[in-house]
Amino acid sequence: MPNTEYRSKVRIRGIWQRHDWEHCIRDDLDYQKHVDYVHVNPLKQGHIERVTDWPYSTFHRYVVKGIYPANWYGDINAAIDGDD
Repeated sequence: MPNTEYRSKVRIRGIWQRHDWEHCIRDDLDYQKHVDYVHVNPLKQGHIERVTDWPYSTFHRYVVKGIYPANWYGDINAAIDGDD
């Protein structure tokens, strides 16, 4: 960003949102929950209707390896009705 542009205190801080924080992965279950979150997030944000629709996701590699079924997490209604 050019130095001539007005920057609020939030913009000076950088690109990260104010509520972001560092988190150390505690164990395998914690890691799995974070991976699940990353795979489901584009669905919850309304960018896609099914997790498999997001072309940039590592989810596709997990399906090939047999870690997830291709229809994992269902569709947008499951994300809205499901728990976080």
